Amino acid sequence: MPEGDVVHRTCARLHEALAGRTLLAAELRWPGLSTADLAGATVTEVVPRGKHILIRLDTGWTLHSHLRMEGQWRIERTVDPPSRPLRSRRELANGGVTPRPLRSRRELANGGVTKGAGNPDVRAILVAEPWTALGLRLGRLDLVRTADERSVVGHLGPDILATDFDATTAAANLTHTGGPIGAALLDQRNLAGIGTVWASESLFAERLNPWAEVLSDDELRRLVERARRMMLASLAGHGEPRVHGRSGRPCRRCGNTVRVAQIGPPTRERAMFYCPTCQGGLAPNDDGRPIAPLGARRRT
Repeated sequence: MPEGDVVHRTCARLHEALAGRTLLAAELRWPGLSTADLAGATVTEVVPRGKHILIRLDTGWTLHSHLRMEGQWRIERTVDPPSRPLRSRRELANGGVTPRPLRSRRELANGGVTKGAGNPDVRAILVAEPWTALGLRLGRLDLVRTADERSVVGHLGPDILATDFDATTAAANLTHTGGPIGAALLDQRNLAGIGTVWASESLFAERLNPWAEVLSDDELRRLVERARRMMLASLAGHGEPRVHGRSGRPCRRCGNTVRVAQIGPPTRERAMFYCPTCQGGLAPNDDGRPIAPLGARRRT
């Protein structure tokens, strides 16, 4: 699943392509949103919130999306832009979002405004000049009043990449969660934006056992600050994973074998990569059997 650093980069690209530009046409291929009309609205900004993307419009509406496992937003040059928005500003102001067709669905489906519009994976099309944004394989799509954004992101903890990030609050959220610290890191209600990659990496960097349930306040704060530094470095294009995805391979610190085990509640288990030597022993559900390197081909 794309983590906060990927989402922040995506938002930056969307903001650069769309902010300050009027939507000349739009289509939301999502249950309950297929008749929503956004043409004529101007994108004011695109902002991240953890792993969530908020595209705010000057009409007081926000298009909210979550990439989940395979989603992405793609920017393409608009091939045949309409000469004007396909709906009036007065109608937009009076109705905000009303059930009225944007333009010929056949034309959109056949790529009339951009080459990628006919892709069956497309869930959202936002047409501006000179760029069109395509939302592909999105895990979630909502249209909410900007004043009501809390309905889709209000459950989130502090955004680990936000400029006003409060490490003290984030560390406090990880205290007394009643479970492993690795699972607490992945719970977006505690800390928004971090996923399995940077949870594994930050715990490894701090030499902390992902299954530990009690950590000191200092350990928690250092962990949170470490995760933020690593994700900011990734956002800037620096650094590479030292433990994530390396199960069955030598630890880059001690040379012993990196392992992977599931962590979290039974219905929400996630893969946690770790080094038993550097991080205080095997996971409770890891029997220590030899494992093949991740990606190695099995003999038949």
